[in-house]
Amino acid sequence: MNENKSRSDKTPKIEVRVTEIHDVTSEIKRFHFTPVDGSALPNFSGGAHVVVEMEDGPTLRRNPYSLMSTPGDKACYTISVRRDENGRGGSLFMHGKVKPGDVLKISHPVNLFPPDQRARKHLLFAGGIGITPFMAMMAQLSEEDRPFELHYAVRSDEHGAYLDHLAERHGKRIHIYRDNKGEAIPLSQLLSRQPLGTHLYVCGPGGMINWVLSTARNQGWPEQNLHNEQFLAPATGSPYEITLAQSGKHILVGTHQSMLEAIESAGVDAPYLCRGGACGQCETRVIACDGTLLHNDHYLSEADKASGTKVMPCVSRFEGRELVLDL
Repeated sequence: MNENKSRSDKTPKIEVRVTEIHDVTSEIKRFHFTPVDGSALPNFSGGAHVVVEMEDGPTLRRNPYSLMSTPGDKACYTISVRRDENGRGGSLFMHGKVKPGDVLKISHPVNLFPPDQRARKHLLFAGGIGITPFMAMMAQLSEEDRPFELHYAVRSDEHGAYLDHLAERHGKRIHIYRDNKGEAIPLSQLLSRQPLGTHLYVCGPGGMINWVLSTARNQGWPEQNLHNEQFLAPATGSPYEITLAQSGKHILVGTHQSMLEAIESAGVDAPYLCRGGACGQCETRVIACDGTLLHNDHYLSEADKASGTKVMPCVSRFEGRELVLDL
């Protein structure tokens, strides 16, 4: 029996049917979901995501994907998935096994990356598949008649998702930079000429996020005006054991399994929202640690990580003799 599927899951889910699948680029597919029971989907704001459940044989995968559909559309949700040949299997499942008519379960929308209503202007930076949260965000900002501009870095026109749609819908507010043409975002100049009260948002590869944020900080941008979203994939590594103090369970975490996935497989309903080391919802108290915690999240402070008393099970790992968690 698959323990993942038999466990009691207290987190509310929505059953949706896959109504359409479209090839966006050679690596990206777009999926349309409608509720199986015909009811209205929950409302969401630009920047929100859902967690999609995938029953892949004996493995239950849960991956977060940004909602791209227009906020206010309660009939259909839309996501885009980039195929990652070297990933942990979620994108390959979506690309290779999901077909129109299939039924999936998704979480209710969660927004860790909303447009700040205090901003006088919204300055958006996207790289690759990082365009997805901005699709809904720009639709919302346009509807609210709030000023914004997008700077979008792609490898080439062939690999740039939704370029025609963006140009058609948002016109001069969209700026595209193609690596194969030697084009680069003039970041320093852009940041230096923004009006007071501008908020910055960035989503894309980790290197791009770090570059944009560090450049802004070096120019004196206030921290509260800087926003980013990056869902990290759980790292792989040597298997290890953990003990859950409250439930009395001893659990083996596999090489390609996150700590959170192993806990869920053992029948424990651990909290989560993003499953990518960003939100802090799965933060867990460490009762005992004889070894080294490998913190892979970007939520805990350096002091928290150094204390050895907290861990984010969604992306972190452990090396050593004993790890006891307060679960």
